[in-house]
Amino acid sequence: MDVYEAVTSRRAVRAFTDRPVPRETLERALSAAAWAPSGSNIQPWYAYVLTGAPLAELKKRAGERLASGDPWDAPQYEMYPPELKSPYRERRFAFGEQRYGALGIARGELEARQRAAAANWDCFGAPAALFCYIDKDMRSPQWADVGMYLQTVMLLLRAEGLHSCPQMSWAKYHKTVAEVLSPPDGLILFCGMSIGFEDVTASDGRTGRAPLEETVTFVGGP
Repeated sequence: MDVYEAVTSRRAVRAFTDRPVPRETLERALSAAAWAPSGSNIQPWYAYVLTGAPLAELKKRAGERLASGDPWDAPQYEMYPPELKSPYRERRFAFGEQRYGALGIARGELEARQRAAAANWDCFGAPAALFCYIDKDMRSPQWADVGMYLQTVMLLLRAEGLHSCPQMSWAKYHKTVAEVLSPPDGLILFCGMSIGFEDVTASDGRTGRAPLEETVTFVGGP
């Protein structure tokens, strides 16, 4: 698989089979991902990979919290601006329409949408998950480094025939994740990432992208 195919075939998959992901495959992808760019090579990411019993325990604890109506943990960072302006607001709205429309869930069906969202904390059935932390003292450029690292991980997973789904939703249960992982003090959970083989019988479609002219401006001649 060349890099163009990896980029264009990568998407947030929300349905996985229970087929195990070989440890050596994950190690190979994550070893290569360490070469992702970072300012002054400080490599501000901390990744944990869960499979087997530890992942099952995390899913169980998250499911229990969800079932009990336990409120989300106090946020460690702001996921979106309080007032999302145009065109970002429209893009987010279109994503929701496409995502739930593919599942046959109308906009007003709040309970059905909540059930679909709850699958986040089961990792959509994936047998492996990565949890990415960043030191609380890092600044915006280092958060960008973490994003480049995660994108590199996802593209390498595609090269291995795997799919993934990055999930900021896990940050809402960062205390539960910490109970299982026991990360060092001072780290912020940025996101989780479900990893596995796609369940092609349950695909929920793919959201589109803005046209090139909406996001890129070319300046200069040939």
